[in-house]
Amino acid sequence: MEVGTRWRQEGGCSCGEIRYAITAAPMFVHCCHCKWCQRETGTAFALNAMIESDHVETLSGKPEAIKTPSESGKGQIIHRCPKCQVAVWSHYAGAGDAVAFVRVGTLDNSQCSPPDVHIYTDSKQPWVIIPEGASQYPGYYKPREEWPEDSQKRFMALKNREK
Repeated sequence: MEVGTRWRQEGGCSCGEIRYAITAAPMFVHCCHCKWCQRETGTAFALNAMIESDHVETLSGKPEAIKTPSESGKGQIIHRCPKCQVAVWSHYAGAGDAVAFVRVGTLDNSQCSPPDVHIYTDSKQPWVIIPEGASQYPGYYKPREEWPEDSQKRFMALKNREK
């Protein structure tokens, strides 16, 4: 789906303090099975929709930005509700503030963004069954080999804007 087309999904935290909208389809959706995501979420994986931060619109409340460590050593900034502490999106060092990794589970319609790829499957829980034919990698992957052309163009536009 192209960025210019009408696409909007709303979401928020558990207590309702934070409400937000994403105003474009995600560039790509990661289902990350790494041990760090398991620890941070308290479950088997994190499901993150990558989207330009310009397409994340805060409707109410003000998320609290919390810097946390990461396996890469570069850390990440997790935006959480200051009341219920639910993580609504993150910014990772590799992509910076230009890209938000929205927690798909916080969307009102979380079915709208299924995973495009399963990553770090070498540390996935053994009882998690990845659907047959789903794209999966034991570690990270090469975006140029996985991302649709439109998503690559959107990401390159962000990188060029930073220069």
